[in-house]
Amino acid sequence: MRERRFSSAASEIAQRYSESVSFDRRLYRHDIAGSIAHASALASTGILSAGEFEMIARGLREIENEITAGTFVWDASLEDVHMNIEAALTKRIGLAGAKLHTGRSRNDQIALDLRLFTRDEIDQIVARLRALQHALLLLAQKHSEVLMPGYTHLQRAQPIYFAHYLLAQLEAFERDHERLRDTRHRADVMPLGSGALAGSSPKTASMR
Repeated sequence: MRERRFSSAASEIAQRYSESVSFDRRLYRHDIAGSIAHASALASTGILSAGEFEMIARGLREIENEITAGTFVWDASLEDVHMNIEAALTKRIGLAGAKLHTGRSRNDQIALDLRLFTRDEIDQIVARLRALQHALLLLAQKHSEVLMPGYTHLQRAQPIYFAHYLLAQLEAFERDHERLRDTRHRADVMPLGSGALAGSSPKTASMR
């Protein structure tokens, strides 16, 4: 941590350079979901008591509601979405909030948040893509007898059905759907537990 190595605060320009909360705050839902899952894992191993887990989960949901409502105060000096949420939680519930960081680092937190974000964004895109394909299909059915010029090399080549042209676009969007589905599958991997590099040592975990 920087405060352990330097006696004075970082300059304003250095703080602006190192902060990411101005844009990664959009990951708050995913960060909170990941923290609740991590707290559940800690509770299952006895690192957190059942009471501590309930305090953490309740506190995180309260913070999520405040962020959604726009009443949560973000602090750029805490650098990112992870530290802002963790600091707010610890301020509210005390030591149990600090214990949440046991066995993980911001490295695996951001890896998890981005994967969850990617999955959710893909789900939304796919839903809209399916709606577009359905609209094209309905339009093709409505105009099944309409003819139009087919082009090749920017020149008219032969008459084709307008419906066939629309269905060709539908098939192109289907290939996009396949790519998105593959990307979602690749993103659907759990990075929690990796820690800063290669997990947490028993000594580190016991010191938390």
